[in-house]
Amino acid sequence: MHIDLDPPNGITGFPFGMPAEEVKAAAAALGRVRVIDEGPPRGWAFMKVDTVLAQFAITFHLEDGKTLTSVEIWRPFAGPEEISVTWRGIDVFRTPAAEVLARIEAAGYRIEDREYFHPQVRDLTLGFSRNSRDDIPLDGDEDDEDAMPMYFSAVLAAPAEYYD
Repeated sequence: MHIDLDPPNGITGFPFGMPAEEVKAAAAALGRVRVIDEGPPRGWAFMKVDTVLAQFAITFHLEDGKTLTSVEIWRPFAGPEEISVTWRGIDVFRTPAAEVLARIEAAGYRIEDREYFHPQVRDLTLGFSRNSRDDIPLDGDEDDEDAMPMYFSAVLAAPAEYYD
């Protein structure tokens, strides 16, 4: 499976603005689906379509309860299927996080919170997570309390106005 991140337009097969029923149907074609907080948003709760596949998960956010507003993809675990998630040819989960950020910067985008666990590229509407996971080695000495996971654990893609 290959997923291409194409902010601010969407990801492979899921354009931002896609109607909720179409998101649910397309997500169900990928894997097991659980719809959370279906319908219009209530306070801080908004509709999500969690999709669990054999090696990874995707969360489709429908913050208005009607259309796809962002997508969060979790790093695939090792397994029989070849899975790649790319932005402009860069595999965001197999390429070291520091290199992904350097290549995004080289393309002319500013990275916010680069040295922390959740860097954002607001102009590109991508957000990354570097949460610890057993299958992700640390970038540096494991005794160093500032060492972070070498690879990203998740990526969020969103439309242009998402971080406004």
